[in-house]
Amino acid sequence: MSATPDRTARLGANDIRARKGAEPIVCLTAYTTPMARLVDRHCDLLLVGDSLGMVVHGLPSTVGVTMEMMILHGQAVARGASHGCMVVDLPFGSYEQGREQAFRNAARLMAETGCQAVKLEGGRHMADTVAFLVQRGIPVMGHIGLTPQSVNTLGGYRVQGRGHHEAERLVADAVALADAGAFSVVLEKLPEMLGRRITQEIPVPTIGIGAGVDCDGQVLVVDDMLGLFADFRPKFVKRYAELAATAEAAITAYAAEVRARRFPGPEHSFGEGKPA
Repeated sequence: MSATPDRTARLGANDIRARKGAEPIVCLTAYTTPMARLVDRHCDLLLVGDSLGMVVHGLPSTVGVTMEMMILHGQAVARGASHGCMVVDLPFGSYEQGREQAFRNAARLMAETGCQAVKLEGGRHMADTVAFLVQRGIPVMGHIGLTPQSVNTLGGYRVQGRGHHEAERLVADAVALADAGAFSVVLEKLPEMLGRRITQEIPVPTIGIGAGVDCDGQVLVVDDMLGLFADFRPKFVKRYAELAATAEAAITAYAAEVRARRFPGPEHSFGEGKPA
């Protein structure tokens, strides 16, 4: 019997947890209603990531993202999604102070967006907070490896887990999150062998982004895989389209036609007495 959930029903955290070792979990980011409608029909997980700060708002990192931004985009995605499990990131500064702060903000995110779970960054030092949230009815996705909210202490967006000590630290982080009740763990920018090892050692699904093919699922920023940024090409992103070039050509053609008074043409204009 297939472990794949019924695609006519809204998936939740328990459905994702049950996919451990089964059919790979498909996840993409979404920040708007139109994009949510496109990806929802194909994805098991929709991640409203704090990457929206960089992708949508042009911020230099995710550190400046606010709760209000996450709620606004979460509400937009919720209007376009009816199948995939929707997970919303807790932004930087909204959960690190303590578990009570984390609960207040996670509860607010769930109440105001209708999401099925929240995601937070960090390993063993966040395990107590994860357990506190899960015990109070808030499903949590963990995130270790390259944690963008900590880019200032990590020294940039570099591969994590190289070397024995760093690898063992990340394995312990993943185990601690799973033991605390996280229903899945994102592994970002790790050596492929380490991604495989963590996937084998924890009982909940791993969602890889630059962590190798052996993870239980994969996630990409949808704008990256669609090629909406012509000059941004991370090694772990496969371009499935080059929409920036297509959009540039369309905008160039539009601008030329407007300047030459070729647009609007008769077929785009209204005459006297003609129905709209």
